[in-house]
Amino acid sequence: MALRDSMRESAAQYLRPGEPIQAVIGAQTSSQWLAALTGIFVFLGLNHYRILAVTPNRIVVLDAGKTSFKTARGVVGELPRSTRLGPGSGVWHRVQAGPENLRVHRRFFKDIETADSALAAAQY
Repeated sequence: MALRDSMRESAAQYLRPGEPIQAVIGAQTSSQWLAALTGIFVFLGLNHYRILAVTPNRIVVLDAGKTSFKTARGVVGELPRSTRLGPGSGVWHRVQAGPENLRVHRRFFKDIETADSALAAAQY
C-alpha cells in the first residue's frame, strides 16, 4: 500500500462520520539539521511525525509517532480550514500548526498545492 493511502486510511478514524479527506500531508516536528548536529539518536528522541488531514471544514493535525508517517495514533490539534499551508519552497517547508512548527518535505508539496487549491475553489 502506498504511503499516502496508508496515511489516509489511518486518519479516517479520527474524522467526523462522512467527512471527506481532500489531502494528507506528512510533517515532522524537528529539523533535519538536529540529526546532523547532535546525532540520529537525539533526533529520534525529540522528533515526532505528524499527519495533516485536510477536509472541507478543517485541518486535523494527527500524531503518527516517532518512526513513520504511516499510522495516525491520535489527534494533536486542529486548524481552521481557512489556513493556507503553502506554497512550499526549498526542501523543507515550515507550517505553523498551533504551538508546533512543522516541517514538510518537498515530496508533499503537491499535496499542499492540492489543499490550497481546494481552499481557493471553495472561496469563490
